[in-house]
Amino acid sequence: MQIKDIIQVLEKLAPPSYQESYDNAGLILGNSQWECTGIICSLDATEEVILEAKAKGCNLVVAHHPILFKGIKQLNGKNYVEKTLITAIKSDIAIYAIHTNLDNVIWGVNGKIADQIGLINRQILSPKAGILSKLVCFAPESAVENLKIALFATGAGHIGNYSECSFEVKGLGNFKGADGTNPTIGRPGQNTSTEEVRIEFIHPNHLQKKLVSAMIKAHPYEEVAYDLISLDNDYQHVGSGILGELPEPMEEATLLNMLQTSFGLSVIKHSPFLEKRVQKIAICGGAGSFLIGSAIGAGADVFITADLKYHEFFDANGRILIADIGHWESEQYTTDLLFDILQAKFPTFAVLKSVIKTNPVNYFL
Repeated sequence: MQIKDIIQVLEKLAPPSYQESYDNAGLILGNSQWECTGIICSLDATEEVILEAKAKGCNLVVAHHPILFKGIKQLNGKNYVEKTLITAIKSDIAIYAIHTNLDNVIWGVNGKIADQIGLINRQILSPKAGILSKLVCFAPESAVENLKIALFATGAGHIGNYSECSFEVKGLGNFKGADGTNPTIGRPGQNTSTEEVRIEFIHPNHLQKKLVSAMIKAHPYEEVAYDLISLDNDYQHVGSGILGELPEPMEEATLLNMLQTSFGLSVIKHSPFLEKRVQKIAICGGAGSFLIGSAIGAGADVFITADLKYHEFFDANGRILIADIGHWESEQYTTDLLFDILQAKFPTFAVLKSVIKTNPVNYFL
């Protein structure tokens, strides 16, 4: 098995196009053509994790956080990033990061946090816009069913919890083929009019090339007329954070006690209690202060996240309970998530979970 085979699985589930503009997800170091000897899953790709992979005979580290966020002009080991990269290069170990694209799918990092809390009725807290398009094609009525089958099989036509969605309207198509053409209907050099069907499909942008290829293959015409239209619609299954509900309302202190137990927390920073029972919960693993307004706007009773600054706790303003449980602590189960994905796909291959605790933050109690 080559490293590209593992990457293909990960990127089908969390496409790179879902990552934020500032991010650096993907194959950071190494060659996708290398034969893979084993995989280590980790939250961070530190030098200790690279050495662990080497000791266990694994030449691919799949991490949540990218070790490299910005360009470097020198590589001499002066900081932890350079030390990690040097060790990985000398050991022929590839590093792959699956970061905000894994944050932004509903079952991803935040979905794993929601599992720990037991949230039901989940939805994306802040859906992402600008990642959907509409494919419009024109075909004779006899070809419509085959086109729909081909495009649905390639991933078109999903709207929310509905699949195989399309729109059709009949019209009149007009064309004239030049000399040397082989039209399905009519003859070269002849003005031809025929009844056609306009068919529309919504799809995520990352599927565009595959959909166009599938459409052309299934279409009877020599030249296929089609439109690709960018949409500003929110994609309800992709975006930042998750909003859900506890099965039953509970006291605020009870919820914080549950968080301490579920995430192994020694401390939780939080805004003042609202002195009420809570049920609607918003979550964002890692640094989530940018979603405070979205959580309040969605009517959440509690927002669970990390890396909040002093003044950001004031933003609760008596409308929501904000709980900062720590960055590593909130995302620690991402290692399990990556392991479960890869183990399920490659059950006979060496997929391991790192035993290195990479949390750089310590607490003096």
